[in-house]
Amino acid sequence: MTLPRSSKLLLAVVVVIAFPFAASCGKSEPAGGSGGAPAGGEATGGPVKVGLITKTETNPFFVKMKEGAQKAATAQGATLLTASGKFDGDNESQVTAIENMVAAGVKGILITPNDSKAIVPALEKARAKGVLVISLDTPTEPESAADGLFATDNFKAGQLIGAYAKSAMAGKPPKIATLDGPPGVSVGKLRHDGFLKGFGVAEGDASILCSQDTQGDQAKGQTAMENCLQKSPDINLVYTINEPAALGAFTALKAKGREKDVLIVSVDGGCTGVKAVQGGQIAATSQQYPLKMAELGVEAVVKFAKDGTKVTGYTDTGVELISDKPQSGVESKDAAFGILNCWG
Repeated sequence: MTLPRSSKLLLAVVVVIAFPFAASCGKSEPAGGSGGAPAGGEATGGPVKVGLITKTETNPFFVKMKEGAQKAATAQGATLLTASGKFDGDNESQVTAIENMVAAGVKGILITPNDSKAIVPALEKARAKGVLVISLDTPTEPESAADGLFATDNFKAGQLIGAYAKSAMAGKPPKIATLDGPPGVSVGKLRHDGFLKGFGVAEGDASILCSQDTQGDQAKGQTAMENCLQKSPDINLVYTINEPAALGAFTALKAKGREKDVLIVSVDGGCTGVKAVQGGQIAATSQQYPLKMAELGVEAVVKFAKDGTKVTGYTDTGVELISDKPQSGVESKDAAFGILNCWG
């Protein structure tokens, strides 16, 4: 059947608008509008499109980050597109999300990389098409693979809880378990190395009795702690990559009747984690501010879209040690402060 000329034009327009989001089905969720601008965000008017790609969509840290990005996008009159990995460490889904967002016409992509090195080629392709790329929380490797980085000083976050643990142990010989994040994620290595530096031990020290990958997950944290206790029942200090892993470790310790004589320190400062500090499950945590990271990121993309100004280098979004049992020589805030500022 032959269509009239006007019908052909209408059909072509519908196909052009629909195609980018058909390609992104299941990988990104548009918030507040639809796409259709050429790659690199060369839109002919309309709201600035900003992409946010987190490690997962379920971790409360990234839920708060998404909340901050949406708040800033609404305030700036921008459209937010979001996507995430299916699990911590899922690089493939993040690569697909980058491709979909570039096709949808974003001016900038904010990303917490699941694999700091493997994500780089996809980011380079996006930047080559004129898209501003900003890492949030987790730097790429090399850091220069993104235009800018808004993040906690994760090495410092680890150092703070390491120094706290050193003071709290009060000379007791340490028997350490480290419950880490997945390999390939720079933020995990920075926190781990910072903790060792703050505590004053080197990698491979005889006091480190067990190291396990938890993927930052509570159930996996519990399993990891169970494995460590089976190997070394006398562990008395536990470092964890984040608070879900810490709560998993606490559950395993409680099942063995060890919850009162093992010190747990962690990083994140989420509302649930700070409440665990109040309740005594976690002795201290380093609080970071993902909502601020996301807000700054969205503002930077909108500014780039308006006048071409590119953010460059690293912006430290702050970190505070939170504990209700302060230690001499280690500056900290109490849990009441932590609750007021959790992930703000």
